[in-house]
Amino acid sequence: MTKRILETLTFDNTYARLSEAFYAKLHPTPFSEPPHLISFNAAAAELIDLDPDEAKRPEFAAVFGGSMLIPGMEPLAMLYSGHQFGVYVPQLGDGRAILLGEARNGRGEKWDLQLKGAGFTPFSRDGDGRAVLRSSIREYLCSEAMQGLGIPTTRA
Repeated sequence: MTKRILETLTFDNTYARLSEAFYAKLHPTPFSEPPHLISFNAAAAELIDLDPDEAKRPEFAAVFGGSMLIPGMEPLAMLYSGHQFGVYVPQLGDGRAILLGEARNGRGEKWDLQLKGAGFTPFSRDGDGRAVLRSSIREYLCSEAMQGLGIPTTRA
């Protein structure tokens, strides 16, 4: 399979083609300082045919830190309804997550690229839309452990 650089990732953003009643278009809230890479998951990068060497570029941290978009990305926060705390709520949504787009790999699979803790969205409740580092690390480690055990996961 051909490995791609960031700028040649292919996107097919089906969610962005729905009625705007299902989402709000917005960009991630940039941090006050440039993001830097702490960890890189080569196996997850392989899912979208991304060349692992891309993680060495400053643009990689900028894109996955939310301060830079690449062609084809259409960032949005999803809007949905459901039951919360035993009560139907007609408008829930991504309060701290932003879908950057759906990356399509050479096998025809689509993978959502989503930032968690990407800042305030119209669906944030009283918070700033950021994520606490310790809970983000816990979610990532648990997700990868589930993957290793063969349990379907988001690869968060």
